[in-house]
Amino acid sequence: MIFFRPGSFFKSLDFAVKGMKYTYTHEQNFRVHTFAAAVVILLALIFQVELWEAVILILVIASVLVLEIVNTVFEKITDLVKPRLNHYVEVIKDLMAAAVLISSVAALVVGALIFFPYVREILE
Repeated sequence: MIFFRPGSFFKSLDFAVKGMKYTYTHEQNFRVHTFAAAVVILLALIFQVELWEAVILILVIASVLVLEIVNTVFEKITDLVKPRLNHYVEVIKDLMAAAVLISSVAALVVGALIFFPYVREILE
């Protein structure tokens, strides 16, 4: 029994990269969140945040980006099943948008809490 098959692994990795490229190309909000993530990572490097702060920032960034991808998946599936013909399609899309919004607001709050002391120190 082979535990690791390099060919299979790289094929799966290729699928994942294609999925990210598709989302980045077709979803404006994913591009906005990716840009925000890059800014946060840059700020974390500039301020040299503590390791635990960096871990938290990475986790909230990942949660927002993953939810954006899941949101895209739900949109594509609902459009495929019943494109705008069923009230539940709109409800499902609204629920997913709400999940992304909650995650984004939480990420913003976490970022503000982490970066505020560093910014305050510079301003003093």
